[in-house]
Amino acid sequence: MARTIQSLERAAAMLRLLAGGERRLGLSDIASSLDLAKGTAHGILRTLQQEGFVEQDPASGRYQLGAELLRLGNSYLDVHELRARALVWADDLARSSGESVYLGVLHQQGVLIVHHVFRPDDSRQVLEVGAMQPLHSTALGKVLSAYDPVAHTEAVEGERTAFTPRTVTGAADFEGVLDLIRARGWAADVEETWDGVASVAAPIHDRRRMPVGAVGVTGAVERVCPEGSLRPELIAAVRDCARAVSRDLGAGRF
Repeated sequence: MARTIQSLERAAAMLRLLAGGERRLGLSDIASSLDLAKGTAHGILRTLQQEGFVEQDPASGRYQLGAELLRLGNSYLDVHELRARALVWADDLARSSGESVYLGVLHQQGVLIVHHVFRPDDSRQVLEVGAMQPLHSTALGKVLSAYDPVAHTEAVEGERTAFTPRTVTGAADFEGVLDLIRARGWAADVEETWDGVASVAAPIHDRRRMPVGAVGVTGAVERVCPEGSLRPELIAAVRDCARAVSRDLGAGRF
């Protein structure tokens, strides 16, 4: 069995202690409750405080949970609410389009796939929930880069690898692509990430009008782009799905 890291166990125990019982606790209370030396407890508290997980009241010197934990908790809830709200709509989109449907959110320097509906046929497919996709070349990633300032910064400042000859890597050209996405409300990836594969994606907004994810369809280029152009009904279906999920999340008309 793999060994655990004692300092992390102590930090976790400290956060649990602060999460229950009294709102604020002093150093002595924390140290005695966890059977720690005061110096050890103070060192862990100082580290947690620097990371924003713990705050110290200036007047009393007592400790309480910090705002960073709230932010992380809200992020967790947002992703799970997004997935829950999107389940039915994503299934409908897969059935109507005949293609695979992906739901993605910004994570670190890429797109994290949080939901995947298989293409509704008998072909062998691999579940890609938990997979990461690049921001600069995929339809999901470009939508997030166009609408989410954090994703935009990551895509612009990060390395834009040329996966195929079609991948847009130049800074000015990439900004032009994002301008076009914002103007028309959707993004495409036609063999920019994988040869023979095309995708269409649209942004999902929450009640604050903030971009919280993107939904898109992916399939063989000959099906998604017959005769060399994207199927208009496919674009419309993806946009309708994104709007429906956004409305379920509380977004107004847009």
